[in-house]
Amino acid sequence: MKEIIRIEGGHNLTGHVKISGSKNATVALIPAAILADEPVTIVGVPNISDVKSLKILLEELGVNVLIKGENGNHLIIDPSNMENKPMNSDTVTKLRASYYFMGVLLAKYKRVEIKMPGGCYLGPRPIDLHLKGFETLGAKVNYEGGSYIIEADELVGDKIFLDVSSVGATINIMCAAVFAKGKTTIENAAKEPEIIDIATLLNKMGAQIRGMGTNVITITGVDTLHGCFHEIIPDRIEAATYLTLAATAGNDITIENVIPQHLEGLISKLDDIGVNMEVNVDSILVKGRNEVLKPVDIKTAPYPGFATDMQQPLTTLLTQCDGQSVVTETIYTERFKHCHELNKMGADIDVRTPSSFINGPTKLSGTSVTATDLRCGASLIIAGLIASGTTEIDEIYHIERGYENIVGKLKSLGAKIEKVTIDSDN
Repeated sequence: MKEIIRIEGGHNLTGHVKISGSKNATVALIPAAILADEPVTIVGVPNISDVKSLKILLEELGVNVLIKGENGNHLIIDPSNMENKPMNSDTVTKLRASYYFMGVLLAKYKRVEIKMPGGCYLGPRPIDLHLKGFETLGAKVNYEGGSYIIEADELVGDKIFLDVSSVGATINIMCAAVFAKGKTTIENAAKEPEIIDIATLLNKMGAQIRGMGTNVITITGVDTLHGCFHEIIPDRIEAATYLTLAATAGNDITIENVIPQHLEGLISKLDDIGVNMEVNVDSILVKGRNEVLKPVDIKTAPYPGFATDMQQPLTTLLTQCDGQSVVTETIYTERFKHCHELNKMGADIDVRTPSSFINGPTKLSGTSVTATDLRCGASLIIAGLIASGTTEIDEIYHIERGYENIVGKLKSLGAKIEKVTIDSDN
């Protein structure tokens, strides 16, 4: 037996949808919280499978995790009885974000043993920058029997230049440096909002981090961190997905709990395409679209450029534009598996890595497709909502890694969508 998402396309969508806490922030905030010696309360935690996996990993380390709140979105993380154990369970290999335990455990215990992290396959995603950063702080890195062993007699602050402004490496090195002696400087640091959120949590806990949101972050080492209360920022990629969905399939949809400045790259492109929007302080109303949508060219880039995570959902909208759009991927150059699935539905997309050429408009028809990764799944859901007939999406665990209650949220807008269990031979 397996679970799929089944969508009957062509229904009018309208109403309000509230964006959950940031998935990309959450998966770093939860490991960062165990740097404290006292309980840390995080509010706005999305109910997604990545969080469930992180909870398992914390409990394997002896951390007490309490879920509270009306929607189970309050997490109280108590590391007071925590032990530094080898992280070699299967959960580690399912979750890309498990690599944040490298920096956290190295900082707290001066030693970490962890299996190679997993997650969605988007092409090569090496962690060399993370490891080089740890080595610069004084750690030795070995790879034995499928696990990394990273240890140091002591960590000493230093200047670290990132060859690529990697979000993961910036956060991991920032966490590793909080207890290092002296000052650490990360140059060419990533500037994503999620980094500001993690640094804000650490500073509430007593860390001394400056410059987050710029390309130079400084961390002055401290001796201990204490508990605190922290509310997660809204998920800009979920917001982008619903904005694109509303522009593609909706009629007067309000997306609530958003920070519009985090979405400026997408809002600008939707405006160029011909989508009518009203941007407010913490919500965006998508009024619908012009009769003829204009094609656009997109090039992904680190924040504040157009986010790589946004290009896959937007590709579905581009299949409805009048002419050829070009998406050039500069972050994960193999991030085009959704194009093959959209072509099964009638799209006309030519992939010539690192670009895809989307010719539109094309009429989409429901069929059986596969969510090869998280944002591919979002792209296919949007396609299913405008396709004629019924679309069935397989491998939906990818979608549930990053979208809280997406079926329920879409039903509330009037979509005919359900999660069903079918015989796996089908």
